Amino acid sequence: MDPRLLFEERTARVELEIGPGRGWFMVERLTVEPAISMIGLEIRRKWATVVDERLKSRGLGARGRVFAEDARFALPRFHDGSLAVVYLHFPDPWWKKRHEKRLVFTPALVADIARVLAPGGELFLQTDVQERAESYERMVAADPWLVPWAGSARVEENPYGALSPRERRALQDGLPVTRMRWRRAEAPR
Repeated sequence: MDPRLLFEERTARVELEIGPGRGWFMVERLTVEPAISMIGLEIRRKWATVVDERLKSRGLGARGRVFAEDARFALPRFHDGSLAVVYLHFPDPWWKKRHEKRLVFTPALVADIARVLAPGGELFLQTDVQERAESYERMVAADPWLVPWAGSARVEENPYGALSPRERRALQDGLPVTRMRWRRAEAPR
């Protein structure tokens, strides 16, 4: 599937947010960057519907869509190199061993993300849990197609002009947020 065909307004850059929740990052991102289109994959049907309607009601529906889909099953249907950026904000709030099956960010998902990113495309991931940040960094480092942005995956600031609700809350509460950014290489390392 070519994700550009999902939109009335065809833009060159399509970005994807995995797990947009209530969608405020998408609303903000589409507002500050009129040259992009965005897809949200939200596993909860209720929130996918609410956010898709929210985008339409704000005049962003021609460039933004949210689908009730599990990214682990949707990404394999995307064309290779069809996305400019993939965002994951504070994924995997599952702490117990028995909940491991619910984890979203896995080596398999990393491989799918690397495949669907265009050369030079970006993966942006943030968390406020240091051990998860270290785990995510190791997972992505194992993928031959993804390389750290500017020599280090960790970045101080969110460069996208939009904040996720959890990011806003963490900043208000004074929690440290680990932001990581990778780009897809032209060839595997």
